[in-house]
Amino acid sequence: MQEPECGVNRPVLTDSPKPGGGGRTVASCRHLRFQGRGGGGLDLSEGGHSHGGPTANQKSACTRLAQPTLPTFLLTPEAAAPRPLSWSHRPACCVRRSLFIPALRTQAGAVQASREWDKANSGCEIMQSQEEETFLYFAYGSNLMSERIHLHNPSATFCYVARLQDFELDFGNSQGKTSETWHGGIATVNQSPGNEVWGVVWKINKSNLSSLDKQEGVNNGTYVPIEINVYTQEGKEITCRSYQMKNYEQAPPSPQYKKVICIGAKESGLPLEYQKKLNAIEPNDYKGKVSEEIEDIIKKGDTKTH
Repeated sequence: MQEPECGVNRPVLTDSPKPGGGGRTVASCRHLRFQGRGGGGLDLSEGGHSHGGPTANQKSACTRLAQPTLPTFLLTPEAAAPRPLSWSHRPACCVRRSLFIPALRTQAGAVQASREWDKANSGCEIMQSQEEETFLYFAYGSNLMSERIHLHNPSATFCYVARLQDFELDFGNSQGKTSETWHGGIATVNQSPGNEVWGVVWKINKSNLSSLDKQEGVNNGTYVPIEINVYTQEGKEITCRSYQMKNYEQAPPSPQYKKVICIGAKESGLPLEYQKKLNAIEPNDYKGKVSEEIEDIIKKGDTKTH
């Protein structure tokens, strides 16, 4: 449900005293209250007319001009471009109840309040993933391992351990060709009712999207991007980008590829039963080496997990 229109998109001063104390208040379409004297700060609890529509007094308050003692300003004045989760653009119904921020007496106070809001909402919440500059990626193969994904995607931030329901893990050679990087089958997922694939949700800057696509061989048809819904260990559903091989022949992974996946599963904290299944995978008999950078991250991974 959309918020009722009140004639303004940002807080303005009113002369209405806050119950129990003097001073002016800030009003918006939800009548968020600011106590200008005697402390109190900004009360972001839901109140005022909410979705029921403004009263005559409230509508009048919402259209008044700001008084000189507290100039009208956007709550994120330092932002060069709109951000979906900024106070000045975020729907009031999304604001957390009873969130108190130090008094916004000055422009500098507004900047600080905005930073406090960003800090409180940092991390990997679902709405955060909708910011224009990032996306969520579900990894189930070699990118389970932190050292591996950061080779070409340095912005990747660990978010969740998650489960892809009604899919199974498989290995194969894309278009019948053995991977030159891994010298064996590489991982993919296929629909399989009743089964599940565990992995990691990474939050990545869109500036790394092309490098991730390149790593997954999208341009040469090794993988195709897919959109999937996964579930965290707390049961939260998340929509993510992932990759799948469409045209491949089943083939076992090389010892190195299996090891990277198992190290990644362990360091990420995937369920122990699932780790046992990964450890039970039979690799091929490749005896050679992979690239130096891969051999290096395997050594680092062994050090971390032992």
